[in-house]
Amino acid sequence: MQIKYCTRCLFPETKPDLFFDEQGVCSACVAAEEKTQIDWEQRRKDFFKIIEHYRSKNPTGYDCIVPVSGGKDSTYQAYYMKKVCGLNPLCVCFETTAVTEIGQHNLDNLAEMGMDVIHFKKNDEVYRKMVIESFKRVGDEMWPNHIGIFTIPVMFAVKFNIPLLIWGENPQQEYGGPLESIQNKVLSRRWLEEFGGLLGNRIQDMIGVDGITEKELTPYFYPSDEDIERVGVTGLFLGHYFFWDARKQLEIVKEHGFRVSETPVEGTYTNYENLDEKIVGLHDYLKFVKYGFGRATDHACIDIRNNRITREEGLDLVKKYDGKYPHYAVESFIEYTGMSKQEVDEVIDSYTNTILFTQDETGRFLRDSDGNLVRNFEIA
Repeated sequence: MQIKYCTRCLFPETKPDLFFDEQGVCSACVAAEEKTQIDWEQRRKDFFKIIEHYRSKNPTGYDCIVPVSGGKDSTYQAYYMKKVCGLNPLCVCFETTAVTEIGQHNLDNLAEMGMDVIHFKKNDEVYRKMVIESFKRVGDEMWPNHIGIFTIPVMFAVKFNIPLLIWGENPQQEYGGPLESIQNKVLSRRWLEEFGGLLGNRIQDMIGVDGITEKELTPYFYPSDEDIERVGVTGLFLGHYFFWDARKQLEIVKEHGFRVSETPVEGTYTNYENLDEKIVGLHDYLKFVKYGFGRATDHACIDIRNNRITREEGLDLVKKYDGKYPHYAVESFIEYTGMSKQEVDEVIDSYTNTILFTQDETGRFLRDSDGNLVRNFEIA
C-alpha cells in the first residue's frame, strides 16, 4: 500500500491530528516554519515581564514550580528558571514507572544544581493496576504516568499557593497537531484532556478497576476549577517564548551534570531522550504498530526541520531504527507487571494495524527472525 508522507520531513498521513497543505507539507513543518517568523526577542521580553509579576510574591519563598522527570527538557527548564531568570523554583517530580540508573542520577542532579526537589512516590499497587488496565484498554502502558506528570505539579501549586508553573515544549507544536493546540501558550485542564495523550480515557474510568477506589486515585485528579482560580494557577510553555532546540539545550545541561546514554535509546538513534524510564520503548512501539511510525521518525523529523540532517539521511535512520521489537522494554514490563510475554504480545497484536502489517491466512502477524513486524508499506 502507499502511504502519503510529508514532502519536507518523514511524518506519515497515519499520524493522528496531522494535516497537509497543498504542497504536501505537514502541519508540524508548517509550525516549524512559522517559528522562524516569530519575533523571539519580543517573546523573551513578554516572558520576563510575566515572571516579574510572580517573583518573590509567595510566602514559601518559591517563585514557581517546574515539573521535572530528570530528563533533558525538564532539567533545562529548571536550569533556565534558576540560573538565567534568577528565580527560586520548586522542582516537582511524579515518580515514573520503572526508573533507570541514569534517570535517577539526572533527577538527583537537580538538587546538585541548587534546587529543591519534591519526588512524589506513587502508591505502586494502584499504579500497577492502572498500568496493566491502560495497556489493555487503550494500548498505552504509560497512560497513568501521563496523568501524574500533569496533575501532581498542579496539586502542589495549589497546596503551596505557588501560581506559576513552567512547562517545556508544547509537544503539539513540535510534533504537529490541531492549530488551536499548536498556538496555545498555556497548559490548562482543557489542554491536558484534549491534547495530553489521554486517548479518550479519563481517570474516572479507572474507578473500580481491580478494586481501585476513588480515594486511591486522589493524586490523578486535576485540582478543582475553584482551587485553580483561587490560587491563580498558570502553566506556561517555555517553548512559546523561546525557540525550542533540544540539542542545543542538551549541551547546556550536560555542562551542569546531566548524563546521556553511551548507546542509542531503544527505538531510536539518539542517546539523550527517554533516559529515565525502562519501559518507554514499549510505549513507542505501540505507537508504531498503530500508526506505522515510531520514535526514530519523531527525532529524524525534528533534526530535518532544524537543518541538522537531510530528508534522505533521515529516511536512512528511520529505516534502520524504527519499528524494532523492544526486547528490553518488554522484559522490563513483564518484570514490573507479572504478565507473561505471550499475554503482552497478544495485547500488542490487538492494537496492531491490520492494513499496515502483513498477516498470514490465519490472521497471525508475520515477523522476521528478530520479532519485527513485516510492513505492507514503503517508507518514502
